[in-house]
Amino acid sequence: MARMGTPIELLSAADQDRLRALRRMKAVALGALVFMAVVFAVGFVLQRDIDAFAYVRAAGEGGMVGALADWFAVTALFRRPLGLPIPHTAIIPNRKDEIGQNLGEFVETNFLEGGVVRTKLASTPIASRLGSWLRQPEHAERVASEGAAIAQGVLNALSDDDVQEVIESLARQHLIEPGWGDPLGGWLERVIDTGAHHGAVDLAAETVETWLVSNPESFTGLVSRRLPSWVPSLAHKLIDHTVYNEAVALVGAVRADPDHPARQAIDDYLGRLAQNLQHDEATRERLEQAKSTLFDSPGIRRLAAEAWGAAKQGLLRELEKPDSALRGRIRDALVEIGARLEDEESLRSRVDTWVTDAAVFLVDRYRHDIASLITDTVERWDPQETTEKIELMVGRDLQYIRLNGTVVGALAGLAIFTIAHALLG
Repeated sequence: MARMGTPIELLSAADQDRLRALRRMKAVALGALVFMAVVFAVGFVLQRDIDAFAYVRAAGEGGMVGALADWFAVTALFRRPLGLPIPHTAIIPNRKDEIGQNLGEFVETNFLEGGVVRTKLASTPIASRLGSWLRQPEHAERVASEGAAIAQGVLNALSDDDVQEVIESLARQHLIEPGWGDPLGGWLERVIDTGAHHGAVDLAAETVETWLVSNPESFTGLVSRRLPSWVPSLAHKLIDHTVYNEAVALVGAVRADPDHPARQAIDDYLGRLAQNLQHDEATRERLEQAKSTLFDSPGIRRLAAEAWGAAKQGLLRELEKPDSALRGRIRDALVEIGARLEDEESLRSRVDTWVTDAAVFLVDRYRHDIASLITDTVERWDPQETTEKIELMVGRDLQYIRLNGTVVGALAGLAIFTIAHALLG
């Protein structure tokens, strides 16, 4: 068992070592007290026959006084000596909260101060060290692996339903609720003014022509089936063939002639549409209804859910495999960043400035909150637990005070007796 009821096996390895060292020093300090008591007893008995032993008695007596006084002082920090209700003893358990508050204020005032942080960071080549470290492929791989593990944890922790709700909320707020008429009409107007849509018209004409050339049978009966039954079948074929050829010729003419009337008709239609989208309420209302119908349809919702699920599973697979393309690109990017940080002085200077400014801002803004962590933690500690923690940390060194007090007391007793004997006889 530990000092105050805590099983030693429940302590950490470091605390167990500290406890054993504390017990050894307590034994040494107690042994010194016992030794001085023996010295005093021997000197007290033999001084009657041998005058020189009076000096031994004085040394032993002073040593016992010093040992007992320092034992009382050290013990009074942690508990009441001999359990007696002596004032100003058991200081740590009785003033635990005040000690924690003072410690928090000390850290906040002397360590969490913008000037101190800036001075320390300004003298530390953060970017250079980071660049040199990241430039090593094994270090970049380690960062990539840790980052991938964190990303996997985040993705696995995310609820698909919650993510879909967030995406839907953001889409509705920034995409669905705002009107599309003005921005879409203005965008279409600029496209028409710059002629940027001509390429799309060319592509459409080329696509239609390619399809017509590849699918002439699609025109079989397209018109002829609507003719009277008494029209000869040869005329049917001639009519269908003529319609097909005219369609191919029309599309070819549209492709070849930039000023074709069909192109002009398309330009006129798009121009009217752009104006109506911006100024015609009926057109704007139809657009908004179509937009709402589209986004509120179950199919779109299902498509969004499937897209998120596929993206999530794909990311998880890429993050999980050490040799995946994504992990490789992350690793290569980190190595490149490290090389640039190490080679480019201007980049290092900017990064060091960013890090320093960010650290100073965070310290200045949250210094009290950071320091309150100490105060709040100490307040939550049990007084006995606090006493044990502090005694484990400094108790061994305090036992040296007892040992030094024993030696100093012996020397002081010997010196006082010698001076008194020399002056008073």
